[in-house]
Amino acid sequence: MSRLKQLHKFGQSPWYDNIERGFLTSGKLQEMISEHGITGVTSNPTIFEKAINGSALYDADIQSLSKAGKDARTIYDELTTWDISRAADTLLNVYKASGRKDGFVSVEVDPHLAHDAEGTVAEAKKLYTRISRANVMIKVPATKEGVGAVRRLTALGINVNATLIFSLSHYTEISQAYLRGLEERAAKGQPVDNVHSVASFFVSRIDSYLDRMLNNMMLKERDDAKVRVMQGLGGQAAVAQAKIINDAYWRTFYGPQFSALKSKGANIQRLLFGSTSTKNPSYSDVKYVEEIIGEGTINTLPPATIDAFNDHGVAKNTLGEGLIEARDVMAKLQAQGISVEEVCQTIQDDGVQAFISSYDKLLRSLEKKRGQFAPQ
Repeated sequence: MSRLKQLHKFGQSPWYDNIERGFLTSGKLQEMISEHGITGVTSNPTIFEKAINGSALYDADIQSLSKAGKDARTIYDELTTWDISRAADTLLNVYKASGRKDGFVSVEVDPHLAHDAEGTVAEAKKLYTRISRANVMIKVPATKEGVGAVRRLTALGINVNATLIFSLSHYTEISQAYLRGLEERAAKGQPVDNVHSVASFFVSRIDSYLDRMLNNMMLKERDDAKVRVMQGLGGQAAVAQAKIINDAYWRTFYGPQFSALKSKGANIQRLLFGSTSTKNPSYSDVKYVEEIIGEGTINTLPPATIDAFNDHGVAKNTLGEGLIEARDVMAKLQAQGISVEEVCQTIQDDGVQAFISSYDKLLRSLEKKRGQFAPQ
């Protein structure tokens, strides 16, 4: 058995954090589903930029659309719609067999809309209608404006993947937005059993950022005891944050707060772990898989992390353990003068900008190719 399949034994669904044309047309996605237990696919502007700019498989479509007079943004929409639709069709049997709990593919709104609630809602509605698949989720960044968009889209019955969650406050705001959206539907007599959502907490970027902060602080610290404390905090914050957010997730969706909606058939907003590749080579390359395995959750993994886990990963229930120790890690960081909430907001802001950069890079590339093919 694939080691990755063992995650299912502990109630965790492995999703694939990648998408590209050859992966879809070659049957590789179906192989990942059957052999490795993959039950979902996620994408983002960075993934699409690498896929489209890194493969000649899109060139025929780019040429055809350019000759038809389509602009770069329309070409982007057409290319990504095809990929997302094909992935959704491939995952349809998973979606049905899981009782609509798995089998989703996610596509992100234009990242320039991260701080525009009205624009996000309009874009999400357009994407959802254009792709027209029940097992598609629209990714919305968990910015202040994104929180309002998640509530409104949920109320409209659109599946949402709330992304770029880093802090407990980010998670709390998103989970409450989902609940409010469901309550609005229920109050209007609309069904709530057909709405699905995930809350995507990004893991490894937290350690990458805080480790740099701690290293800089240690260079200036002259107290050996304080240096040892800082050393002990390296590589601890991300998993600690995951455990704390998982506790909030369980208290929100498996407790009395959700009971009224659950009685109406509402689905929980599952907790998803993203950014699970290991950035620091001194850490295990499966650290952000092995240390956050838990029931009712999803881990979306990039190709290299899947390969590493299948080679030497160990699956066991880890996410629900060590909550007291996790809170202690956060307290120690606070004692060092580090505001984890502020750091997480900075990381979210950086994440939004990174997606904008990838999106713009891809549009520039498409515009260049369009100029070569478009009628003069």
